[in-house]
Amino acid sequence: MAPLARVAIVTGASGGIGEAIAREFIKRGLRVALVARSAAKLSALAEELNRSSAAEVAVPFPLDVTDRAALSALAQSVKDSFGRLDFVVNNAGVNRRGPVTERSAEELVEIIETNLVAPVCLSRAALPLLERGGAIINVASLAGKVPISDEAAYSASKTGLRAFARALDIELAEHGRDIRVHTICPGPVDTGFFGQDLSLVPDLVFSQPMSQAIDVAAAVFELVESGEQERDIPALSGKLATLSYLSPRLFTAIRPWFTRLGARNKARFMARRRS
Repeated sequence: MAPLARVAIVTGASGGIGEAIAREFIKRGLRVALVARSAAKLSALAEELNRSSAAEVAVPFPLDVTDRAALSALAQSVKDSFGRLDFVVNNAGVNRRGPVTERSAEELVEIIETNLVAPVCLSRAALPLLERGGAIINVASLAGKVPISDEAAYSASKTGLRAFARALDIELAEHGRDIRVHTICPGPVDTGFFGQDLSLVPDLVFSQPMSQAIDVAAAVFELVESGEQERDIPALSGKLATLSYLSPRLFTAIRPWFTRLGARNKARFMARRRS
């Protein structure tokens, strides 16, 4: 009997980066468990992906990743459905922009629960079930290297996700587990994640080149194949972020210039969206 094709869980799969990752995995011969809150969107996507394949390659698993009971049962449900589990992509994310004092406590907790607590809990549930050579891939952000004002909780969640991934990768190696933990850190990506009111997005965000969701999806697979622990997108933006992290005084000095650059870029981006 031929071995079963490898299986990946992708959270936040109903659109944007998550959908692009799911499509990339299927293109490379994997089967995918599509996870998001919208059952209708997941069903439509799964139907499309399966229609162009000779076998069932995508199955929807609608749930809210902040529902810890449902999340804890997800990995076993996926393995029962597909017969194996090889990869977990923690991509689901949320942001509520604005000064901390203008966000409710519930909104701030939602950011941490979605972006950090959910990946921690899903990783814990999946680890006993992952095949040898499997991997956990976390979609963090350059905001986890250079904290951004008006996105304080978001920055904190992505910084925490990077630290969790690095520590877990070391822990698994020390315990002889043949499972890697990777992190992808995109800068701004042209998806619906920005929301409709771009005025709330800090100008600094637009100071860096805009990537596409497919760029992140391709990098995720390359990360797994190479064994690299972490990758920034774009690479130059990652180097600038690391430099800023290592030298806060330098970042303070150059931040106004990048903010002005970002304001110009944002104006052009908004004009293109309106046209």
